Amino acid sequence: VRSPLVVILLSIITLGIYGLYWHYAMFKETNEYDNEGVSGIVGLLISFVCGIIAAFLLPWQVGETRKRAGLAERVNAIYGLLILIPFVGWIVWVVLVQNAANELWESQGAVAA
Repeated sequence: VRSPLVVILLSIITLGIYGLYWHYAMFKETNEYDNEGVSGIVGLLISFVCGIIAAFLLPWQVGETRKRAGLAERVNAIYGLLILIPFVGWIVWVVLVQNAANELWESQGAVAA
């Protein structure tokens, strides 16, 4: 469980390096949950080489993992369009994707650090 605000601030402070780590961690965690979807390393490579694909793939993977866990999808690939909105789109995207992931992990018994 991560704070979306912390993800945003660390991504800005580290000039995107934490953002790449966040992508890696999100892909890794959702993949490890049920061995479905893109793994952490592949997700990181996609994010590094072609971030626009990752912007659609990550919310899709979180949504699919939520469905397999018996929860409402809440986010899907179409949410990738948010990053096209100047300045605030990426922030809204991170908040929505991270909150959807947080709800998934909390439903499985995880607690915030």
